Amino acid sequence: MMHELLFSRASMFRQIALLLSMLVALLLCSGCASLRYDYQYVPGRTATLRDGTAVAPPEAPPQVMAAIAAGNRIAGLPYRYGGGRVAEVDSGYDCSGAMSYVLRGAGLLRGTMTSRGFRRYGEEGEGEWINVYARRGHVFLVVAGLRFDTGYTGGPEGPQWTMRSRPAPGAVVRHPRGL
Repeated sequence: MMHELLFSRASMFRQIALLLSMLVALLLCSGCASLRYDYQYVPGRTATLRDGTAVAPPEAPPQVMAAIAAGNRIAGLPYRYGGGRVAEVDSGYDCSGAMSYVLRGAGLLRGTMTSRGFRRYGEEGEGEWINVYARRGHVFLVVAGLRFDTGYTGGPEGPQWTMRSRPAPGAVVRHPRGL
């Protein structure tokens, strides 16, 4: 009888531990598994793409225009691990180096940040003009509706603008204050 009681308690504790771990995973990653960026053109609010160069909508705030100009300066450069994190102007960029460059060019960041650091950048949730999708190991931006990314763009790896949608499992969405 005592053996059966101990077995029941051990089984109950394992089940409770399993339920608690599932609850913690849900709380830590609410909606992460299904998060994705989906391109949608909105007249007057979405940048256009011409030969790999983004063109800001005329009504965009100055920081958005500056972010797009910064992205255009490095679009098409090759992917280079660690690129853009030490030198402001570099011969290649990784994801966090490229996103840091764009946000610095818009006056929205000082220095550089890793993809992990971008998980706490700015304010939580989606903004109106600039969104940062960050997960451990990767980060990309959406500026005036266009995605600026170093991978999953349909072209060679390296910083570039794209209208291509992409999944973003495990990512959080952040935005600069006021944008």
